[in-house]
Amino acid sequence: MASTSEPSPGLDTGPEADPESVGRKILLDQLTGRARTRAELAGKLAARDVPVDVATRLLDRFEEVGLIDDEKFAREWIEQRQSGRGLARRALAMELRRKGIVDEVAREALDEIEPDDEVEAARALVRAKLRSVRSLDHDKALRRLVGVLARKGHSSSVAFTVVKEELATVVPEGSEDAAVDLDW
Repeated sequence: MASTSEPSPGLDTGPEADPESVGRKILLDQLTGRARTRAELAGKLAARDVPVDVATRLLDRFEEVGLIDDEKFAREWIEQRQSGRGLARRALAMELRRKGIVDEVAREALDEIEPDDEVEAARALVRAKLRSVRSLDHDKALRRLVGVLARKGHSSSVAFTVVKEELATVVPEGSEDAAVDLDW
């Protein structure tokens, strides 16, 4: 009777497995789905008990041939997360740090963000959330929307400015205490 916990055929992880082959397979498997940082991959190798010297040599080689590129990863991560989730520099910096991107590389990638792009990301996020606050009074809607932007890492000045401007486009002048009327 075969055990269900046996590794699949061709997976070279037995007791006499070559640590370099095991490490190479781990790296290739991890890089198949998406790009990863050197730190993430180093963690995967350590978790599978690949010796540090072998892991370092493999990671260096993968970097040399361009399969691992933390600078490219950081730029792509920022582009994706800023446009897709509306994240600001501060939140992006925290995510890059958690991914193991060194501060200097993260700073260089974050410096490519234009201030206007960050404001537009905040504006798009507020516009997407306006419907959810349509039945609230103006002050409550303002607080909720500013809170959304704050959680995405936007500064309070950007958050208040963008939210006030966007609410002004949907609330008639002089009706600050009325519910936000979005004419749905």
